[in-house]
Amino acid sequence: MNETEVSSRPRDRIDTSARFTEGDAIRLNRMFRGQETLEMLSSVLKDHLAGDIAVVSSFGAESAVLLHLVAQVDKSVPVLFLETDKHFPETIAYRDELVEFLGLTNLRILTPDAEEIVAKDEAGLRWSWDPDGCCEIRKVKPLAKALAGFDASITGRKAFQASTRAQLPRFEIDSSDAQGRLKINPLIDWSAEDLEAYFEEHGLPRHPLVAQGYPSIGCSPCTHKVAPGEDPRSGRWKGWDKTECGIHSPNNPDAYRLPPEGFDPAL
Repeated sequence: MNETEVSSRPRDRIDTSARFTEGDAIRLNRMFRGQETLEMLSSVLKDHLAGDIAVVSSFGAESAVLLHLVAQVDKSVPVLFLETDKHFPETIAYRDELVEFLGLTNLRILTPDAEEIVAKDEAGLRWSWDPDGCCEIRKVKPLAKALAGFDASITGRKAFQASTRAQLPRFEIDSSDAQGRLKINPLIDWSAEDLEAYFEEHGLPRHPLVAQGYPSIGCSPCTHKVAPGEDPRSGRWKGWDKTECGIHSPNNPDAYRLPPEGFDPAL
């Protein structure tokens, strides 16, 4: 960002030229406390409160809700999709359907480094004996490379999905980025019922695998059906002590707890 852009920015806006600190995340959480999701997204995107932003989407079971919200504000926001070469064909078809349905104009398909795949997973079976390593080369590294050009990313994580997400805030610092990239979780406080109501209200297309018993959908070798009443993500990496692919490294939620009413962040 050049000096002219920085100097023309209103003085009370967070300066994103040096990216963000934990204090910035706390102030943003406080600024938007209690605000409706669409209103918050509109402010963040239209007023450039978080600099250059990309949406990270798996085009999974619930992705349509976040993408619909973003599309209402700006259909040109970059949407990053990790093409791992291990997706269900239904996911690829759903991705294309949803992009057209919502009128998204900036889908960016991220692929793993071809040489690294040959060196570390030429047979394509690393998922069967080292799922962390498979996620690392097919998801974590390609996304890190793509996000290096952005100040913030928007995710579709929800608190009810897993215990590792239960205390996440709306705004946090991305622990995978040493320069202080912001991570925004607009749907973190949405319930499964909220999502279902939103799908119905806006007539959003559904991922075809949801009706077949897949409430959480990732790469096909590591995604299994889930029985009624089970944790929605229990079908991911079934049989492994693994709940995340690695692109969302756990942060300390206590670092972003909102200050009490009346707290002045300038003091």
